[in-house]
Amino acid sequence: MGTKQEIYSLDKSSPQLKELCEEYRANNRISPKDYELYNVKRGLRNPDGTGVMAGLTLICNVHGYLIADGERIPDEGKLTYRGIDINEIVDGCVRENRFGFEEVAWLLLFGKLPTREQLDHFTKVLSSCRELPEYFAEDMIIKAPSKNVMNKLARSVLALYSYDDNPDDPSLENNMRQSIQLIARLPTIMTYAYQVKRRHYDKQSMYFHPIDPSQSTAESILNAIRPDRVFTDEEAKLLDICMMIHAEHGGGNNSTFATRALSSTGTDIYSAIAAGIGSLKGPRHGGANHRVMMMMNELMEQVKDWKDEDEVAAYLEKILRGEACDHSGLIYGMGHAVYTLSDPRAVILRSHAKKLASEKGMLGKFELFELVEKLAPKVFTKVTGKTKVMCANVDFYSGLVYEMLGIPSDLYTPLFAVSRIAGWCAHRIEEMQTCGRIMRPAYRSLAKNRPYVPLAER
Repeated sequence: MGTKQEIYSLDKSSPQLKELCEEYRANNRISPKDYELYNVKRGLRNPDGTGVMAGLTLICNVHGYLIADGERIPDEGKLTYRGIDINEIVDGCVRENRFGFEEVAWLLLFGKLPTREQLDHFTKVLSSCRELPEYFAEDMIIKAPSKNVMNKLARSVLALYSYDDNPDDPSLENNMRQSIQLIARLPTIMTYAYQVKRRHYDKQSMYFHPIDPSQSTAESILNAIRPDRVFTDEEAKLLDICMMIHAEHGGGNNSTFATRALSSTGTDIYSAIAAGIGSLKGPRHGGANHRVMMMMNELMEQVKDWKDEDEVAAYLEKILRGEACDHSGLIYGMGHAVYTLSDPRAVILRSHAKKLASEKGMLGKFELFELVEKLAPKVFTKVTGKTKVMCANVDFYSGLVYEMLGIPSDLYTPLFAVSRIAGWCAHRIEEMQTCGRIMRPAYRSLAKNRPYVPLAER
């Protein structure tokens, strides 16, 4: 009789997996001092926190500081799309009482503001592309639900490759067609994925409303996620503002850089965009808005008087010391890699959120967010002993705005993705058309040469 085969478990708590991880840790240590010794710029950041220059772009500029005599000087944040201040774009659409995401998508893709005729035509083209390919929803979304909508977005984008008759053609014409279709379809994929997640994992009703081609992108999203399809024009236009300010943020942000890195290989657009989605899913990137709401909800439960600055500050100290929230030691939504004195996107959201908070009876909650924004830099200095200029970033207020709009937390980061895809596609095309060289940064090896030892002698 043969010997009984030993069963190995890869459970997180299993001794076998623990042993494998200990083996890894014993042989894979790199000292932080080695990074300094070899002048390695971790995170592609210079010693002063600025980003390593990795490319050129005409699409967007993110300004947050000045450099004088080699010193980084904090400055008010400024975000420009194709040279136009995002504040002017948002203010122009608000002043004319119209939706702006479609105009922003045109501006990012083509490099200039559209005429009324061009915008009307482009909006109709996007509307006509919202429907998914035949049986795509049934086969790729309903039959394969995911508890995480971002995961389903990435998988569905990859699956669209199989429904494209010409997926690998690198020409401008083909990339433009694919980009417009992806910008139009991603919101539909998101809302379908959310409905299937509700039914399969949350055991709630699932509903698929007909797509109304007369609606803007923001309206179509609210139409799809609300059971009664009822929403106000003000709500739709606030969501539209969120989409405008999330649509692009320069070539250096992680998800856009991932999209450009993959595009530099000449791979298909579906692979490149799926990489961007995977990057944005991370809690250090787009997933931060969800972490902000988790943190703030816990703070609201633990702090009795939301107006008491000392009590709020004391709880923020606990968060920074890793004694509260998720024990990460991070105040989510505070600080940014580029912005110092202000994040223009957060400023825009804060101004529009205050009015809605008053109307929704959530002014007390909004004022608590403002108080945390005010206290966080002081608490950071007290706990760490470091003086750091920091501001609230866009993630700090976006989750609150989505909550006031009745949007479920499952969609906070996916909404970021369906907005940012306009920027991803613009950068994808720019990378394909202007760079022409695969990205290939260097890594210094610290492994010492050693001989191979036969198995019997180890």
